[in-house]
Amino acid sequence: MKYLSFLLLLIAANANAQAIHYKSVLVDTHNDCITACIEKKVSLDQDLTGKNHSDLKRFKQGGVDYQLFSVWCDGERKNPYAWAMRSMDTLEAVAARNPDKIVIAKSWSAIQKALKENKIVAQYGVEGGHMIEDNIDRLDTFYKRGVRYMTLTWNNSPTWASSHADEKDPKYTGPRGLTAFGKEVIHRMNKLGIIVDISHVGETTFWDAIKTTTKPVIASHSNSYSICPVTRNLKDDQIIAVGKNGGVIHLNFYSAFVDSTFAKKDAAFRGRHQAELDSMLRTGIQREYAFSTLAEKYFTESEANKPDIEQLMKHLDHIVKLIGVDHVGIGSDFDGIDSAPKQLKTVLDYPKFTQALIARGYSDKDIRKILGENFLRVYRLNNPQ
Repeated sequence: MKYLSFLLLLIAANANAQAIHYKSVLVDTHNDCITACIEKKVSLDQDLTGKNHSDLKRFKQGGVDYQLFSVWCDGERKNPYAWAMRSMDTLEAVAARNPDKIVIAKSWSAIQKALKENKIVAQYGVEGGHMIEDNIDRLDTFYKRGVRYMTLTWNNSPTWASSHADEKDPKYTGPRGLTAFGKEVIHRMNKLGIIVDISHVGETTFWDAIKTTTKPVIASHSNSYSICPVTRNLKDDQIIAVGKNGGVIHLNFYSAFVDSTFAKKDAAFRGRHQAELDSMLRTGIQREYAFSTLAEKYFTESEANKPDIEQLMKHLDHIVKLIGVDHVGIGSDFDGIDSAPKQLKTVLDYPKFTQALIARGYSDKDIRKILGENFLRVYRLNNPQ
């Protein structure tokens, strides 16, 4: 009888989580599936189960209402602006084939209409200021195509801002922080309605950006340095500054940014398969997708290294404790990472994130904020039209 009562309570709790999850507007500010599709020569409107973390059908099944698609290439690719255009062309082709499922929404009214019609709202986040190739007018082109945030740097540094990776590299000789041109970039972004994204930036660039912007910022995919001390995560004073700015920090699911013990275990895993990894890299595949391919091939081995979702929740709790529930959201990094918490394997698993929030005592109102309303507020403050 006790077992039956427990089972009924479990079923009721799961039903409650499902109801909250699917009634909320779920916004994910960072998914790399465009690049993953290009690298793997597949299309987002195919069934990509076992190939990608994401596809069009599974987005809806997982409850995603609003996705900001990352437009990314590393610092070694020639003509990054042309690559950005190609990436956007790729998603536009998918949207053109599936007008009943996905809309590249470029205004608040278009966003509202798409949500009402149960279509996925699609916009772009350019991951790395190097993609404008020092031409500020390209921001205007980006905006017209549906770009609604730009990460000031990726791991590499454009000529006008320093990344987290370069700021800790003793061999780096470029500028630290924002140059005068870098500040112009932020002013143009503020004017256009392209949200300033401070994920990936160095600390000097972070503080320059906070002082320069006139609009709320986001960290599209970053966690807490206090919980996992890597330079891709935000220190407490940075988190507090984002809160004072009115911005939002969107949690990254990547295991190395969630769990401080993961990197050592992952390095050993890659070392055991180094020859195969080197062989893949010689084909020209970008390094991050070689890592993903390796993790998928040796799934059981890589799975054992992953943290539990509870470790991710510690990041959320810490941020909420510092600056409140109005300043945290989701930026999964799906299809740009090779490892996430065990319960968060694909976009189908977003309801498990909601279940974890309920288990930690967050109210329905708080959950709606975390899943999407916090980002929508920042979006409106950057894009009133």
